Amino acid sequence: MQPSFKAILDQLPYSRPFLFVDTLEAVSEEGITGTYRFKEDEYFYKGHFKNRPVTPGVILTECMAQIGVVCLGIFLTGTISKENALIALSHHEVTFYKAVVPGELVTVVSKKIYFRFNKLKCKVQLRDPTGALVCEGVISGMLQKKSS
Repeated sequence: MQPSFKAILDQLPYSRPFLFVDTLEAVSEEGITGTYRFKEDEYFYKGHFKNRPVTPGVILTECMAQIGVVCLGIFLTGTISKENALIALSHHEVTFYKAVVPGELVTVVSKKIYFRFNKLKCKVQLRDPTGALVCEGVISGMLQKKSS
């Protein structure tokens, strides 16, 4: 039995202000799609940049990793929970094409490259509301349960 989108979201080991997942729209053994709307009062907009805030690339990468690797990893393992999760980014390479401004909704689409020995590697794209590509790359992470 596949976990529901809510069950996957409930298992995420993040909370505000460092949770960058609002919804999941599709999930399968091969990939996942989800969204996040960057709130206008996010902590990182103050000072990045003066009078014209944009979302830092590291935050866009984190959003891509949370949806595209962690949520998909939770789905694939079915056994990770926020109480017993060991999750670590192991590699990322992201190319950026345009800015994301406060209030903007983004969609993350992730396609699994491989999942073996608890390492998940994905090709991940982040798109704006028009479907334009904001950034894309390859992100890998390790997912496993803490030993008792």
